[in-house]
Amino acid sequence: MDKFSGQKRAVQYLYPQIDPFDQRMLDVGDGHKVYVEQSGRPDGLPVVVLHGGPGGGCSPAMRRYFDPRVYRVVLFDQRGCGRSRPHASVEHNTTWHLVADIERIREVLGIGRWTVFGGSWGATLALIYAETHPEAVRALVLRGVFMMTQAELRWFYGGGAGQFWPETWQRFADLIPEDEQDDMIAAYHKRLFSGNLPEETRYAKAWSAWENALASVYSSGHGGETPGEYARAFARLENHYFINGGFLDYDGQILDQVDRIAQIPGVIVQGRYDMICPPRRAWELSRRWPNSELRMIRNAGHALSEPGISAELVRAMDHLAER
Repeated sequence: MDKFSGQKRAVQYLYPQIDPFDQRMLDVGDGHKVYVEQSGRPDGLPVVVLHGGPGGGCSPAMRRYFDPRVYRVVLFDQRGCGRSRPHASVEHNTTWHLVADIERIREVLGIGRWTVFGGSWGATLALIYAETHPEAVRALVLRGVFMMTQAELRWFYGGGAGQFWPETWQRFADLIPEDEQDDMIAAYHKRLFSGNLPEETRYAKAWSAWENALASVYSSGHGGETPGEYARAFARLENHYFINGGFLDYDGQILDQVDRIAQIPGVIVQGRYDMICPPRRAWELSRRWPNSELRMIRNAGHALSEPGISAELVRAMDHLAER
């Protein structure tokens, strides 16, 4: 038995996998339809799950953090990814469209206030949504905090993380001519939106592999082979959001406006050795947000599946259920 087996059981077996009791395609306008599902207890405490990326899509495993005897779990695929349509589309696809979609889902489902649960980009979106609609948020549970700042983008796409993973960074960078490597987001953007499907897919797989390779603290430095259709949506949407600075009004907006959520309770679960979203942002957020609790997980990286992170998220949701 390995030392993490007990933590794994907390997620895999404490709460059985529950099939959705409601699945639908919701027309949100602008030619987009988003996939929405509900599982758990129909009259339970509502929680909405915001997946990462942008472009990652939700999965059945994301239901496992919530006691189905207590929670009404709402998952949805954000515009352009997962089962939402049109696939891989960046038209009418901005942060503010997604914030409006979350509100539309809440209203259609007849929910007053809900807990917002999100990691990585999902944490970014959760914070922006809460700052925009604080009256709709009961609590926030965040993992792997990302603030969509230029400093964070420079860290991950400007060689900062590559200082720790030079061989992995080299594979990512070698696909780009040397004279374009000073702006990897722009260089990949040119190829991800070239209009040539094989080229877009090739660069999408490389973009996705770079991120996947650094997700776990136990990584070997190889991101594995990502299916082309998934990789293309993931990479195009991420790149679209990153090259546009998350469509925020100014750099640093999220932290600057954190006073808007001062009264909302929150839990921040952060891997100590997160290479994608370094812990400093989570620490800065906790210092500016008096009603939050930062739980730094030793020997953990970025991924939702990290045993220590998963176990802590289960504990956080169980605690909220008792309040």
